Amino acid sequence: MAGQTKKTSEQKGLRKRLRLYLFVMICFIAWAGSTLVGQGSKMNDTHSQLKALQKKQKDIELQSEQLKLQLNRLNDPEYIGQIARKDLGMSLPGETSIQVTRPKE
Repeated sequence: MAGQTKKTSEQKGLRKRLRLYLFVMICFIAWAGSTLVGQGSKMNDTHSQLKALQKKQKDIELQSEQLKLQLNRLNDPEYIGQIARKDLGMSLPGETSIQVTRPKE
């Protein structure tokens, strides 16, 4: 009879330890899952920010290339002459400038 009581108390102790182990494992899995979900959402936010910054970088690089082209064109005397004639209404000596006006409707 004492042997059965000892086995029963050992089984109860084993069950308590298993329950405690199971509880600790469930808590750990819940913590790990919540951490994983939180990091996943942060990663998605960071990824979308990265995409936006890469697009902005491409736009800035394109604008930089256009400005470099404009700068190179401004070093050309012919281009400066075209700008002076077109935008400022200037002309070279001996040239006659013709201005076309549209009637108001």
